[in-house]
Amino acid sequence: MARLQDKVAVVTGGGSGIGRATALKFAQEHAAVVVVDKDPEGAEHTAELLGEIGAASAWFESDVSDNNQARLVAEQIRKQFGGIDVLVTAAAISVGKTIPDTSPDEWDAVFDVNVKGTYLWIRAAIPLMEQNGGSIIALASQLAISGGVSNAAYIASKGAIVSLCRTAANDHASDGIRVNCILPGATETPLLERSFARFDDPAPYVERSLSRHPLGRFGKPEEVANAALFLASDESTFTTGTELRVDGGWIGG
Repeated sequence: MARLQDKVAVVTGGGSGIGRATALKFAQEHAAVVVVDKDPEGAEHTAELLGEIGAASAWFESDVSDNNQARLVAEQIRKQFGGIDVLVTAAAISVGKTIPDTSPDEWDAVFDVNVKGTYLWIRAAIPLMEQNGGSIIALASQLAISGGVSNAAYIASKGAIVSLCRTAANDHASDGIRVNCILPGATETPLLERSFARFDDPAPYVERSLSRHPLGRFGKPEEVANAALFLASDESTFTTGTELRVDGGWIGG
């Protein structure tokens, strides 16, 4: 039997990168998948790929940091699919920069998407999970544990996500809702490409990042999606409040 048979999964940031790979992985395991993304072209393309697999799916253009949008989309999901069994919050942005170079508006923008967006979607999903339980999976980063350079707002936001998931796991365990986060290492996504593109000469920064991974390469979105599948499935029913590292050995190296 498929690992997500008859489950309804929502993936924010599902229009590209890890979000798209996760949506496709879930569909392969027979979940109905709802894609939420601010980029309508990306979200629609993911939905087209889901259709090629034969999965039940829907997509919504939505800003994850907008409370009204989260509430309205969640209500549409309830009407169309009956509820939510799995939520993956993968939507994220980064501006790079040290603290002095990060403007207050840039700081707020990163926290609005990465932290507030995670909070709002967890808040919207929990009432649709409370009857049958569910699994919430937030995408954090290995940098939340190890720290990094020239990415203060992003790293701080990912640390906040780790703490948010820990407390949410405690608050909602009695509802049968598990909350975990994944700590990916540098992964071959558009976000990583944009991060390197900020530098006039990206090569030294690419090499430095590669050197931090004992496995000697960047991760693939599908590898992170495999971890999300484990946390979404009944194979992880005794796992909550934890951080699953998919970082090529970065933290332990």
